[in-house]
Amino acid sequence: MKADYTHISIILDRTGSMENIRDDTIGGFNTFLKDQKSQADIATLTLVQFDTYNPYEVIHKFESIQEIPELTRETFVPRAGTPLLDAIGRGINDLEQSLSQMKESQRPLKIVFLIITDGQENSSREFRKEQIAKMIQQKQEQDKWQFVFLSADLNAINDAQEYGISRKSSMAFDKNVVGTASAWLSSSERISDYRKSADLRDIEFTKEDRAKQATEQKRKKPKS
Repeated sequence: MKADYTHISIILDRTGSMENIRDDTIGGFNTFLKDQKSQADIATLTLVQFDTYNPYEVIHKFESIQEIPELTRETFVPRAGTPLLDAIGRGINDLEQSLSQMKESQRPLKIVFLIITDGQENSSREFRKEQIAKMIQQKQEQDKWQFVFLSADLNAINDAQEYGISRKSSMAFDKNVVGTASAWLSSSERISDYRKSADLRDIEFTKEDRAKQATEQKRKKPKS
């Protein structure tokens, strides 16, 4: 595997409720993209958008991050419902297949799987929660994939923990201009730190990241 190579897969909610933060999401993604392009190591990116009209639309697949264009109002159009489990499941399988087709020496050492949504699962048909939890656990333990989860919905955040995504790697964000921008910025900073690190340490949001989100303060405390 190539130690100086990171692949980032982004599963981006474009369901109807995202219309309220459409421009904020576009701006946040574009800031994220600009920051990731500025990093010194090699990176590729897969971008998937999902809704019930198209539960898994691949916008970019394993492309050099330097070649990825910015999002616009024409390329990010919120609509319909939230097949979140199907998008995650297909995203994991698709990424796994892409990696299997690469020579071992050419595969990225670091894999980041970033999920952004503003609501709970409500319309998946292919995958169940138990399947997703098993798939995520396998990828985390065997292949050291990093799963990062952002949501404006506290119930979805709680669901993410049931999927096996660490509380430290998930964060609730405020569904407004500042909250959305801060969520993308925090994600970019933590992923940049991970890309620069010499080891495969977990991606974790900081206290400072969480302090920027009022919604984050309402999360259920972990059981002692």
